[in-house]
Amino acid sequence: MNKLIEVKNLKQYFPAPGGSLFKKRFVKAVDDVSFYIHKGETLGLVGESGCGKTTTGKAIIRLYEPTSGQIFYDGRDITHMDMLPYRRKMQIVFQDPYASLNPRMTVGDIVGEAMDIHNLYKTRAERKEKIYNLLERVGLNSEHANRFPHEFSGGQRQRIGIARALAVDPEFIVCDEPVSALDVSIQAQIINMFEELQEAMGLTYLFIAHDLSVVKHISDRIGVMYLGKLVELADSYELTFHSLHPYTQSLISAIPIPDPRISRERKRIILEGDVPSPLNPPSGCRFRTRCRYATQLCAEKEPEFREVADGHFVACHHCCQ
Repeated sequence: MNKLIEVKNLKQYFPAPGGSLFKKRFVKAVDDVSFYIHKGETLGLVGESGCGKTTTGKAIIRLYEPTSGQIFYDGRDITHMDMLPYRRKMQIVFQDPYASLNPRMTVGDIVGEAMDIHNLYKTRAERKEKIYNLLERVGLNSEHANRFPHEFSGGQRQRIGIARALAVDPEFIVCDEPVSALDVSIQAQIINMFEELQEAMGLTYLFIAHDLSVVKHISDRIGVMYLGKLVELADSYELTFHSLHPYTQSLISAIPIPDPRISRERKRIILEGDVPSPLNPPSGCRFRTRCRYATQLCAEKEPEFREVADGHFVACHHCCQ
């Protein structure tokens, strides 16, 4: 399979207050992350709030300028390139359907704005027809084009955001927690729609979420982030049933199981303590302050993110001994 997206040693640091003239402080939001996404694949990215998963997605499509590292699109290094030609190929669906839509624009203009920028129509009639088709594709109808965002529910607004992303006929979409602000019943509808769109349009997704049960359903492979680092990456089934990193095991143990008998028998792994500050992460392994297997080695040496089985990567000193 061809790699559509490849990220090598990506770092995204943000300056923080409180530093001195000679020593500036930085929030290490993403710190040396590497992975790839095949064409037509969905890579899920999970982790607690503040782990850097959204920052990773935004850095890939260059909404942030990466501090260092490389981003490849279809084999071409786009880290420092003019992004205008790639804006058509790479789009994002934002987490908050309330804040991501301009309240002063009609739905038709919101969806059509990207078409205007990239000159994707010859006549006004063609523009209108494309907008109507996009709205119907995401489960809305042509009458909605003349309304404003405040007239819609959260699920409908997220559909508008998806239509906007599809307006330029992209190849790759970053889905930044697209269902976290929605009711559970609406979440299922939106996820099913993402799958149908992928099949119909040959889309490639980076699907970011903090809910592993949602990501497990839609993803081909899943990466787990903790405090700016990728700690495990594997096939969706492999990660769910044969996870190796203690953090991943804890996340999986929190997924609800509908069978009450199995749920009672299963042991929940509850993590101790709080996530350390990305301003001052622990030495060695960043997870060691909350890990039940931590030793002196974990404090002294950062674990290498290595392949321990076919396509299964993990960063842990003790998981494979």
